[in-house]
Amino acid sequence: MRKALYILGQLNDSDIQWLADHGRTRQLRDGEIVIQEGRPIDALFLNLEGALAVTAGDGVEVARLGAGEFVGEISFVDSAPPSATVKGVGQSAVLEIKRSTIQRKLSEDVGFSARFHRALAVFLADRLRAANRRLGYSKQGDLGSDRILEGELDSTVLDTVSQAGDRFNRLLGMLAAG
Repeated sequence: MRKALYILGQLNDSDIQWLADHGRTRQLRDGEIVIQEGRPIDALFLNLEGALAVTAGDGVEVARLGAGEFVGEISFVDSAPPSATVKGVGQSAVLEIKRSTIQRKLSEDVGFSARFHRALAVFLADRLRAANRRLGYSKQGDLGSDRILEGELDSTVLDTVSQAGDRFNRLLGMLAAG
C-alpha cells in the first residue's frame, strides 16, 4: 500500500470524492491483464482489493501489489508504453480512471494538479532511490543521517500516513455505496 500512502496522503478529501465519482470499478478475473507491457494505456489504476502481479520481459514476476497500490503512473507521466505487464491474481478489483479525465481535471483544477503531481514526484523519487540501492549505486553506510534507509518512508509521507489510510477506506465506502 506504499503508493497509496504517497498519493492519497497528498490529495485532499474532495480529490478522493472526485476519484470515486470519475473512476470505474472493474472486477478482474484471475490472470486478467490490466496493463500489457509495450502497449499504450489510456488509464491509471488503483487496486481496490486482491492482488496484482507485475511481470517484466520474460514473464518473471517482479512484484505483487496489494490493495491501495496504483499502477500505470509511469506511463501516465511520460506517455511511453508500459515496461511491465500487470494482471489480476485471484479475485481482485481496480478503480480505472481514464487518462483524458485526469488530464481534464489537472488543467481545470490547479490545486488538484499541484497535489497530484507532488504525490507522483515523491513516489517516483522514492522508487528511484530504492532502485539505486538495489543496483549498488548508493550504499546505506554512505548515507548521511538525514537520508532515508531502505524500507523507511519519507518524512513527507509519514505526516500523512493515517490520512492516506482513512482516505482509502473512505474511497472504498464511496464506491460500495455508489
